[in-house]
Amino acid sequence: MYLALLVIFLQCSEICTQKRVFTFNAVHIEVQPSAKVENGAPMSIICHADISKSTDFNLQHNITIFKDGKLVFMSVSGKGDARYEVPMARSSHTGDYQCAVEAGGKIKHSDSLHVWVTGMTKPILIAEKKEVFEGEVVKLRCELPEEVPPLYFVFQKMKVNSTPKQKLQEELYRNFSVVEFPVDEGDDILQFDCFGKRRVRFEFETSLTSNKTLITVKEPFIKPTLHIKPSSNITEGKEIRFECSTVVAKMRDIEIILLRNKTILSSVRDQTTLKYSAVATLEDSGEYLCKVEEGKASKTTTHNVVVTELFPKPILTASMNELDEHKELTLSCSIKDFQNASFSILRKHSSRDILLRNSRNLTMRASVNDTGSYICKAEVNRIVKESKPVTIRVYAPVSMPSISVFSGLPEVVLGRPLNLTCCLMMGTPPITFTFYKGNKNKKKIVTNNTCAAFLDKDIRQNDKGQYKCGAKNHHSSGMKTSKVLNITVIVPIRNTSLGSVPYGVVEDGRETTFLCSVEEGSWPIHFRIFRKMDRDILLFERSEHADRVVWQKKEMSRQDTGTYYCIASNRANVSAKSHPITINVILASWQKGVITAFVLIPIAGVMILAVWWFWCKKKNAKGPSMEMSRSALATNSTSEKLSRQHNDGDYYSGSGYIEDGENHMKSTDENKGPDLESAEVEYTEVEVSTLDPHRAPVQKGTETVYSEIRKANNDSVENRHSRIQGRPDAT
Repeated sequence: MYLALLVIFLQCSEICTQKRVFTFNAVHIEVQPSAKVENGAPMSIICHADISKSTDFNLQHNITIFKDGKLVFMSVSGKGDARYEVPMARSSHTGDYQCAVEAGGKIKHSDSLHVWVTGMTKPILIAEKKEVFEGEVVKLRCELPEEVPPLYFVFQKMKVNSTPKQKLQEELYRNFSVVEFPVDEGDDILQFDCFGKRRVRFEFETSLTSNKTLITVKEPFIKPTLHIKPSSNITEGKEIRFECSTVVAKMRDIEIILLRNKTILSSVRDQTTLKYSAVATLEDSGEYLCKVEEGKASKTTTHNVVVTELFPKPILTASMNELDEHKELTLSCSIKDFQNASFSILRKHSSRDILLRNSRNLTMRASVNDTGSYICKAEVNRIVKESKPVTIRVYAPVSMPSISVFSGLPEVVLGRPLNLTCCLMMGTPPITFTFYKGNKNKKKIVTNNTCAAFLDKDIRQNDKGQYKCGAKNHHSSGMKTSKVLNITVIVPIRNTSLGSVPYGVVEDGRETTFLCSVEEGSWPIHFRIFRKMDRDILLFERSEHADRVVWQKKEMSRQDTGTYYCIASNRANVSAKSHPITINVILASWQKGVITAFVLIPIAGVMILAVWWFWCKKKNAKGPSMEMSRSALATNSTSEKLSRQHNDGDYYSGSGYIEDGENHMKSTDENKGPDLESAEVEYTEVEVSTLDPHRAPVQKGTETVYSEIRKANNDSVENRHSRIQGRPDAT
């Protein structure tokens, strides 16, 4: 039963699930009345979802509307439509709108729709003051209510019969802007207004013009007046008076200034009148300006003044402008067509002019110290005029010049420039120096010194180096010439080489001669010979008036093996290094002989011992064959000896002879050496004497004993001695 109920429940759930299937066909967004709305008009943004369902069932819809990506409206209902109402559209509502519908875990977005609210609200202009003084500023505030930044504000200042002045202000974060306009001199009644702008996509939209604001300008003071007495026919020497005055509304930091050609003559502060007077001179002609200032306000009045010349400037003349010392100099001062004046002659100085004489003329004996500028002054009716300066130059004669090398030594390195100086003990500049090199010359004028420098870059090896200089100034004595300076041209070292005798290989103890030479270079030459090590060792050095040097090293040793080089230098201070040479010190001939003797003699001894050992070994191998041939005789001899020892006290033994004979044979065999190996075996018959056991005289008998005798290959020598060695077991 329970199983049946479960099956029924599952089937009913499947049927219900199949009935709740839906899908989004589309989501639409629209604007009423249209996508372009006038500012202030109502506007509706409608979002509609087109959904297909399997059956008719309730479905909750979450509808959201976005403007420029920001959420502006949200609705939850069972319907697929939503409406966003804007009762008064403003320019801030301009933008891109999009809506999204979410239902049953599914979401669908509409396309984007651009809405443009045309027109902007009218701006409001407010002025901080309605009345201002000249020099002050007008502060204005322009606001665009209900508009959203960024915005642009344009302020306009207008006055009668003039072009409006504008100021543009950009506001990124607020819908109002504040500016200040200065009030200039002459401003009377000013009118201000403003308007706003905003950017819509790629265009600017402009608002209506704001309300107009009137500003009244008041003068803090009136335009000044300038009075000059006398007003005309002003002649030098007369007194001229100036008076500048104004009327102020309020005494507050008022300043009056009098100027002539932009040069301030006088000024007063917190006063309404300025007075100034002076003795008229020709320099007083020009434009005079009276200026009144208070804060930023200022007013001016100008007047031109012409002063008539009473007498012209004096003229100073000299008998000569350039002269020798100790000669007479006359200075005269005069005024054209005018005689009644007081004259004075002065010498100009940096600190002050020095009065020489109150007279029209001055005569003096000139010295070098009188060189300088002179003027004369003329005075008439307190008017003093000064002449143009006259320059006088008094010359002392030049002394005999001396020429020298700047470095001190009269020499120069080939390829380097030569610096020469020509100096005088006395002589008044400017001085003209002339340098001579053979037939060539070069001039140089010095204005403030008694020395001149000369640079000769064309130095050659075959130059004779004869230099001299001459000097002259404006003195009548003329030019004087120095003595001739001879210059030595030093040729730098070139191509240094090093050689040795013997070259390359030297026996120990032998003498070696080193030769260091140069191809070119001025004497003396300093030679140095080095041996190349971790730190090169100086072996020899010497200065020679020659292009080569020889050094003999008496005894060379094995430690002298190595690399050698030499360096040559002279007064050119340029060192030239040779290519290195390698010397190998080997053993001398007698040293080789000694070493050979000490090495070969022990080797020969070892070889002889080896041969002897080999012979002995071979001899021992052949010994048993001889013992067998001697066994019978040895047995008999032994028995006989034993019997005689028991029976005869004067026993005579032949063993010593036999042993001596054996030793003799051994020595002979050893001397034969290897020849024994190739000897032939020969048998011979020998006589053997035996002792009588009863001490009878020695009996001679004949026994045949076979003994081995080795015969040399050449058959030249035969050993005829036979040795019989007694054995203890002989019979």
